[in-house]
Amino acid sequence: MAEDKPDSPDLPKTLLKPLERQSPDRLEEVSAYARELARWKRAEREQELTEAQERESISDDEQAELEARGISTDPADYDDVTASGAYITIKETKPGYKYYYWQWRSGEDSWENQYIAPVDPKDTTS
Repeated sequence: MAEDKPDSPDLPKTLLKPLERQSPDRLEEVSAYARELARWKRAEREQELTEAQERESISDDEQAELEARGISTDPADYDDVTASGAYITIKETKPGYKYYYWQWRSGEDSWENQYIAPVDPKDTTS
């Protein structure tokens, strides 16, 4: 007795139907390519994350200024901040209003952030 056909993953029909028409050897080739493509895409995403962090992170002087103001720059001191990959950046919420935020990747395609403090300590609007 033949095995039951495996349950298909939640893929678009435009991808699933052509796969189902392929030979076992071709499917093995597709599988190997898909694994390598996934590995490459993960590496690309990590590179993009590293570049974004280098481009957007505050400087050592800005970090020292926050610490001098008594504001922690340790992600572990913040309840909702994911420590892995979190960094401090400056966001301008509207012209002239700049604030420090923690920023980190959440999942594959989205970012999270958490307010820290105004860049200008005299700016108490938040």
